[in-house]
Amino acid sequence: MNTVVCIKQVPDTETLIKVQGAGIVTEGIKWVMNPYDEFAVEEALRQKEKMKAGNVTIVSLGPDRAIEAIRTGLAMGADTAVHINDAAYYDKADPYATAAALAAAIKGMQYDAIFVGKQAIDDDAAQVPAMLAEMLGIPVVTMVIKFEVAADKSKATVTREIEGGQAVVEVPLPAVFSAQKGLNEPRYEALPGIMKAKKKPVDVKKAADLGVSEGPKTAIKEMSLPPARQAGKVITGDDAAAKAKELARILHEEVKIV
Repeated sequence: MNTVVCIKQVPDTETLIKVQGAGIVTEGIKWVMNPYDEFAVEEALRQKEKMKAGNVTIVSLGPDRAIEAIRTGLAMGADTAVHINDAAYYDKADPYATAAALAAAIKGMQYDAIFVGKQAIDDDAAQVPAMLAEMLGIPVVTMVIKFEVAADKSKATVTREIEGGQAVVEVPLPAVFSAQKGLNEPRYEALPGIMKAKKKPVDVKKAADLGVSEGPKTAIKEMSLPPARQAGKVITGDDAAAKAKELARILHEEVKIV
């Protein structure tokens, strides 16, 4: 089974983020593969292993540093990669421009399925999977937590998370699938895989090489940190009834939840 996995490099969740204007200060940040993309890579690898045939290709848009996330995917077991390394394009790319670049890189490839993370943890947009599918003219199923493909690779039966439950969907292939936590347990990169990843081919492209002319449709004007949390209140006194009454008043008048 031939699959494509789209990944993004994002700041580690434990990294201290400093906001600067409409972006963040990138110096000193630890960068990692988007955690939801790890589920996507793992599922592609499992399908290849199950079918005992096929190729897994990583595709990523990002600056020079994105090669680290790409090599992580290759170390996990992916076969080849395409790195759209175009800083000028990447710096202004919104979900639409990102999807356009990924679609341009994927067009012409032979694939049965495209796996992506349900969203990137840096912008939480969750828009690229659907846009990518639309640009490629194929179906999309989001929030996938179980994936099964027919023996002839003509269709897939997937379980996806919905509000308050699950839905089972049958979809013809090829299609785009966005991976949710619970789909699988991503493997760690073993030392042999890390060594092999250094020798695996990575095709580096510019946006212009792919014929991408679509620019962003949106622009971030300003970013800010959430307001500081207010100090908590302590209700003192020995009269339990009076303290309960004061708590009720605070919840009603100040917190406004009852």
